[in-house]
Order: sequence, then C-alpha cells, then structure tokens
Amino acid sequence: MKKLTKQDLHDILLGAAIVGTGGGGSLEYGIEIIDKALEDGCKFTLADLDEIPDDALVGTPYGCGSIGSLSAEQQREYNSLAKIDTTPEVAAVKAIEDYFGKELYGVIATELGGANTAVALEAGARLNKPIIDADPAGRSVPCLQHSTYYLNDVPIYPMAVANEFGDSMLLTKTASDERAEALTRSAAVASFNHVGVVDHPGEWKAMKNALLKNTISMCLKIGKVARKAQEEGRNYAYDIVEQFDGRIIFEGVVKSSTWEDKEGFTYSDLVVEGTKDYEGDEFKLWIQNENIISWKNGEYYVTVPDSINIVRDKENMPLLNPNAKPGMEVTIFALTAFDEWRTEKGLEILGPKFFGHDIEYRKLEDIVPSPVVKQD
Repeated sequence: MKKLTKQDLHDILLGAAIVGTGGGGSLEYGIEIIDKALEDGCKFTLADLDEIPDDALVGTPYGCGSIGSLSAEQQREYNSLAKIDTTPEVAAVKAIEDYFGKELYGVIATELGGANTAVALEAGARLNKPIIDADPAGRSVPCLQHSTYYLNDVPIYPMAVANEFGDSMLLTKTASDERAEALTRSAAVASFNHVGVVDHPGEWKAMKNALLKNTISMCLKIGKVARKAQEEGRNYAYDIVEQFDGRIIFEGVVKSSTWEDKEGFTYSDLVVEGTKDYEGDEFKLWIQNENIISWKNGEYYVTVPDSINIVRDKENMPLLNPNAKPGMEVTIFALTAFDEWRTEKGLEILGPKFFGHDIEYRKLEDIVPSPVVKQD
C-alpha cells in the first residue's frame, strides 16, 4: 500500500481533471472534500492490483447527474431540505455493505475526473479503505454503460443509489446497463442533479481483469508534470502530449458556448476561433457532459473514444464543462484512447455512432499525425 500525501492527492486530482475530457465534476469540489477529510484525520492509501486478495469484496462509488447549475426555484427548494452529515457516495457504500452484510475491502474510481476520482478517494479514506490503482474508463464518460466492466460482461447490479437528503435505494437487478443508467439518471433528476452510487460490487478475482490498470498512478504522474509546467510558466498541454502520447489539435479564442440540462445530462455546443497556427480556422465541439465530437472547419475531426481536453491558457488550468466563456483563450489537445475502447465492442458504446453521428471512428494519430511542436 502506498500512503498518499496531500500533494499526491492534489496532483492526482489535477491529473484526473486534465484527462477528464471536460467532465468528471468540479476540481475545486474534489480538492475541497479531500482537504476536509485530511483535516478530519482521514488517511489515504493506494492499493496495487497484486496486493488485493481474490476473495475481497470491492465496489465502485461515484456521483451521477447533470453538471449544470440549478434554477433559482430549484435552489430555493434544495436549500429548504435537511441534509445528511456525510456524502451521498459514502451513504451508498454503507447501503451496499448492508446489503451484502460484509464490508468492502477497497474502492474503485468509476472514471478519471476532478470530482468523481475525489469522491472515491474520500469514500475510501472516511471508511478506512484503500482506493485501487485502476478504473473502468480511463477518462470521464457520460453514461454508466461506458465502462470496461460492460466490455467484459461484469454485471452492474446490485447497486446502491443515495442522495444527500437521506433517501437511498437498492437495485438488486436491472435488465441491462442501459436500464441502470435510465433509473439512476431519473433518481439524480429527482435529487437536484446529483446522487451517490456504488455499482459493480463483487470479488476481486472477478473484477481485476475488467479494469484499466494503474490509472490512478497515471493521474499522479500527469498531475506532477502539469504542476511543474505551471510552476515554470509553461502551458502544460505541450508537456502532457509529449509525454503521454497526445496531440495539440487547436488553439484559439472561445467564440460562443451554449448549454442546456436535459434528462440528467448537460449538453453544450462550443465554438472556438483559431489563433497562431490555426488563424482563420474554426473548431466546434459537441458536449454531453464530456467532450464528445469535434469538427474543424465544418469537417469531422477528433471524436470519442480519444479524449479531447481543453486548457484555459491564462490560468493554465483545465476547462471543465459547461464553464467556457466567450473571449477565453484556450489550447485544445487530445490523448489516444486505451486499446480497449478501440475494439469493435468498445466503439459500439463509446464511438461516434453511439452518439448519433453516422461516421466511422478515425484514430487520433491518423487525423493529426504530426509530432508535437515545442511551444515558444
């Protein structure tokens, strides 16, 4: 087991937000709950995959819901309700443990993102469990079935869903991961856009080969690289793409950004006017919680499952959705998807056709074959 320091934790969350494709929740919120847990005396540990007993019970806690803001009326109703004294994710862990009559040995982050990686870390620390050095997405993803669990036929149920008002429910079985998505998303809509979930509980021997390995360590490395670049006054995007198999795909100024909440998701359209080497070009991005499909000058460009990530140049920090504002200067880079997502089955659920775009997926390195150009 590796004990994680405060700096380790901040680097992990920065790295997770950087590769989170605009989703995965608020980095500020993630740091806030981690710092509060540290103040409360919680200890954070990271478990290597070979340290976990085969018969250990593990589960995947996370938050689910829209990333948009509440309306004024919703905010008033939300403020009027009593809240529980723990997070919905911790409440969901306790509910799934009650169902099994057995404690979880450790927890797994459902995806990489500033908040959803943090809530797994925090739930583990508050319940004295390690976080396991793996996840089933390798990025942030909009739907519950977007997981390597799904690719490996690991059932999502039983699953616990809880909110911060004390409501909780157990789904002992669902007809499919898509039905689990619909039911959980409905619970989130009824809970002011957020519920805590624990799904895919099971013995480690059934889980360990269905995960992307060492991804929390990857976030730690990416966060350290980005922090060093920030400290030395460099746009971290260039360091990330050089060291982690990526490409700079656009630079420019945000022209427009529109978004709406619908059926538990945040949908957005972002348009960026090119600068520097992209002067005269236009980049468009379609978002469903995460950055999904892009166009350059009206032609399909980089798409899922490769990850599209945006840097706010002035702050040298990741741009998370739906926070783009006209006039923002941005650098857009992409990282190659994990091999599991580039399989036929992976593309069926996390390729452009899943999101209604009748095009064949093209690999990032085929679209942008040029090597990284060093920044000035």
